[in-house]
Amino acid sequence: MTIALIDYGAGNLRSVHNALVAAGAEGVAVTADPDIVAKADRIVLPGVGAFAACMNGLSAIDGLVDAMERRVRGEGVPFLGICVGMQLLADAGEEHGAHQGLGWIGGTVRAFDPAPGLRIPHMGWNDVIPTGDHAVIAAGEAYFLHGYHFAETADVAATSDHGGPFVAAVARDNIVGVQYHPEKSQTYGLATLERFLAWRP
Repeated sequence: MTIALIDYGAGNLRSVHNALVAAGAEGVAVTADPDIVAKADRIVLPGVGAFAACMNGLSAIDGLVDAMERRVRGEGVPFLGICVGMQLLADAGEEHGAHQGLGWIGGTVRAFDPAPGLRIPHMGWNDVIPTGDHAVIAAGEAYFLHGYHFAETADVAATSDHGGPFVAAVARDNIVGVQYHPEKSQTYGLATLERFLAWRP
């Protein structure tokens, strides 16, 4: 099994790579090569930083988004987006202006509403509460670090709470995204990656 871990200059690549290997993955290719992505059995899109910078970095690599589109949406291979890699699935993001996302899952990425006593960014361990049955998403406690969240989507797979409920995971067909960091979530995170590796959507 070949797993394409997308390298577009905006991910915690070493930690995600090590976590995938610890979860039992073989053949993890850290890559920005569209030809490798076009043949991968699974695709993982990490992300750290601002929505626009991540989307610009992804779009700047010639042929990469097209290869992801064909392999994931056209051919149905399992896809996992992590943190900003999940947020990029949205139609748009509002961090530092309005920016277009991949548009694979409807919704908009918005800032948390400031409230007295509410720390932003949301950082630390928090509950993951599934909204239904999904082969990858399970109840547990995961590590989060983000100031923006995926809003207005019908494809919620799990929620968490920070001044009110927010989307902790999204899923549609062969696509799943998690707002938390599996690579930083210890046993729970490794179990998430194990389920993704075993997933047959």
